[in-house]
Amino acid sequence: MIEHSVFALPFALMAAFTAMWRQTRSVHWGQLLLIIVAMVSARTVAMAANRILDRGFDALNPRTARRELVTGELSLGTAWTGLVVALAIFLASAAALGRLPLLLSPIAIFFLVLYSYGKRFTDFPQVLLGLAQAVAPIGAWMGVTGHFAWPAVALGLAVGTWIGGFDLIYSCQDAEIDRQIGSRSFPARYGIPAALRWSSVTHLVTVGCYGWFAATAGLGPIFWVGLAVTAGVLVYEHRIVRADDLSRVNRAFFTANGFVGIQLFLFALIDLVVNGLRT
Repeated sequence: MIEHSVFALPFALMAAFTAMWRQTRSVHWGQLLLIIVAMVSARTVAMAANRILDRGFDALNPRTARRELVTGELSLGTAWTGLVVALAIFLASAAALGRLPLLLSPIAIFFLVLYSYGKRFTDFPQVLLGLAQAVAPIGAWMGVTGHFAWPAVALGLAVGTWIGGFDLIYSCQDAEIDRQIGSRSFPARYGIPAALRWSSVTHLVTVGCYGWFAATAGLGPIFWVGLAVTAGVLVYEHRIVRADDLSRVNRAFFTANGFVGIQLFLFALIDLVVNGLRT
């Protein structure tokens, strides 16, 4: 599912470029390549684990009943092989980035896989998803600098609340079937209107965290323009999805959110280049 990497990968690259700019004012292409490999391989582990662990639920849900492990198009053995290979690539790339990324890589995998278990024991699996996604920019920052920093934490929280918030919207379309098959979720427990309201609140926190990142990382006005565009897209996303009309969930989930990640990364990159030229 390479296309799903568009959600977190731009922010891992944003963290990496920002850390490089703050540290050396230069780009280390080898580190960037390792970060991309780590991101895509970790995402592959997460997707494979999700498909393997949830194949029973997927078979009962009309929206997911055509997934490859359910139909038999892909064998369980092949899925496990893909997961193990992706895990080995992730660990190797983490080791190449440094000792600290390698030591903390099991934590990243833990949160990535825990989300797939979440619907079995909590009505708040989006919190687990947010924690898993927050790892991406924090890990990328550590891969460049070798240590934690507040800008990375701020960006991690922004990405985690952003993705957790729009997953609240996405999960609304399965609320009724989740109740029937025993798959736990916020919309199934508290209803679709409540899920949409809390998604809006979560995205307000997202915008605030992006602002926190910009302030602590020293980004300039160009990034703030990108953040204003992001806020506008989030408002649009919440306006086109209503509790009585979920027909445009995919437009909000894939199209609008894919745009958010790419455009905000580009604004950040341009801001860093302009700042670099000034200094």
